[in-house]
Amino acid sequence: MRVKRKIVTICGSLKFADKIQQIAEKLELEKEYVVLNIIPHTMDRTLTESESKLLGELHREKIDISDAIFVVNIGGYIGESVAGEIEYAKKKGKVIFYLED
Repeated sequence: MRVKRKIVTICGSLKFADKIQQIAEKLELEKEYVVLNIIPHTMDRTLTESESKLLGELHREKIDISDAIFVVNIGGYIGESVAGEIEYAKKKGKVIFYLED
């Protein structure tokens, strides 16, 4: 019988991209979570306003299909975007985990 695993979306500043990747791997291997991760911006140009808006919408959809979010708040840092994602997750009744309390 297949086990229903918890789906978790990672939320955090892209300035912590390397640490976020490490945490995602750890959550999958140690907790057996299905992790919906942040997609780092790698294009050699600045995102347009519509592209930034689309990525925000897509991230909220990840939160919608998740059981929880995992906030990567290194040094207690939570930027404006992540604060909005936390509020969105709270309104949706999602469990919220923090890297640092």
